[in-house]
Amino acid sequence: MDTPLEIAWHNVEKSEPLEARIRDRVEKLHRYFSRINSCHIVVERPHRSPHHGKEFHFRIEVRVPEHEIVISNDPGDRNEHFDPNIAIRDAFDAMERRLEAHSQKMRGDIKTFVGPPHGVVVRMFETYGFARMSDGQEIYFAPNAVLNEGFEALEVGSPVELTVAEGEGAMGPQASMVRPISDVSLESERRTNA
Repeated sequence: MDTPLEIAWHNVEKSEPLEARIRDRVEKLHRYFSRINSCHIVVERPHRSPHHGKEFHFRIEVRVPEHEIVISNDPGDRNEHFDPNIAIRDAFDAMERRLEAHSQKMRGDIKTFVGPPHGVVVRMFETYGFARMSDGQEIYFAPNAVLNEGFEALEVGSPVELTVAEGEGAMGPQASMVRPISDVSLESERRTNA
């Protein structure tokens, strides 16, 4: 890395064992993409929790030539993120998948997707949701981004077509448009890209 690793601790006390585990996982990222320029990690316990802020949120920002890859592992309603080791594992597993996909794309090993990206709704809340794209990236969306006032009809597992907005919002990558699609459309797209 050109820039030393940065780890920020928000609303949580710095932990030497957790920092050692994070540093170990960062060292292993080079297996998936060798030209990492910098890595910034944020470890936090959000104030908004109904469980007194005990779940962990990890954000990993990895800069590679001409790109920044971000994983924002929001715990949502996943109770296992009360264990920081599981939250670290989930965040770094997602980053490894993204770096491997980026590496394959740079080598030309995978086809680039033509048309809007597709994904599946993975978490729904009263006023927002998250969809996971095929590369593992989770995209935040608000009700006004869902076409035809279809927010209420979406549920976990619903296939969607997404248009990702430039830049990021407070919740990480954000969709500017979400269009519910049928399972048949999603399966057809998977076969086309296979």
